[in-house]
Amino acid sequence: MPLIFLDTETTGNEPAKDRLVQVCYKLKEGEVWQTKVGYFKPPMPMSVKAMSITHITDKMLEDKEAFIDSQMKKDLEFLLSGSTLVAHNAKFDIAMLENEGLSVPSFICTLRVARALDTKNAIPEYNLQFLRYYLGLEIEGNPHDAEGDVNVLIAVYERLFTKVREEEPDDESALKKMIEISSRPTLFTYFNFGKHNGKKIEDVAKTNPDYLEWLLNQKMTDGGTDEDWIYTLKYYLKK
Repeated sequence: MPLIFLDTETTGNEPAKDRLVQVCYKLKEGEVWQTKVGYFKPPMPMSVKAMSITHITDKMLEDKEAFIDSQMKKDLEFLLSGSTLVAHNAKFDIAMLENEGLSVPSFICTLRVARALDTKNAIPEYNLQFLRYYLGLEIEGNPHDAEGDVNVLIAVYERLFTKVREEEPDDESALKKMIEISSRPTLFTYFNFGKHNGKKIEDVAKTNPDYLEWLLNQKMTDGGTDEDWIYTLKYYLKK
């Protein structure tokens, strides 16, 4: 199944209500990369926070077409039906696409794959730009620009695929493994932040379960979007 690498920029970071304003996707046809990128006018204003990150303003979008009426939506509707989407923190991008009436039957989340492969908890952060520099990837592209992020996404994916392929008999099996990892929440084993940084979550659950309860409450209050940590905390709290 072909791969389509995609990134969105949005009006905010709440999947339940925000909408996309920029989309870039790339797919390989033979040895040639095909690139599509576009800006779209959302049915709601940009949040100040989103503008401060993406540098995309309402004024920049006021003369753009709505994504729902665009040729890009029609193209993606066709492509996604027969391709595997590759995205970083794919659940968020999928939510943005679903808000526009698109469905994603198959996907690879490079965030989840990176976390799953980091069995020794060596990587302090897993956001795309951190991985870009942590892995020493020489990539052109501005952060928080959909096309720039897709360029980094492809490089991160290729590094992760190489790692997975070492344990699998062929390319197809490696792809299936990445899809399987992406389909379920990550179960963390160590804290890589806060006062328990470097400690096993299992040990903290025994000695300081109130901290896990507090953290779970924080994650739920933040909108419940951090599915991996919510799953992990509930697992160790036996909920």
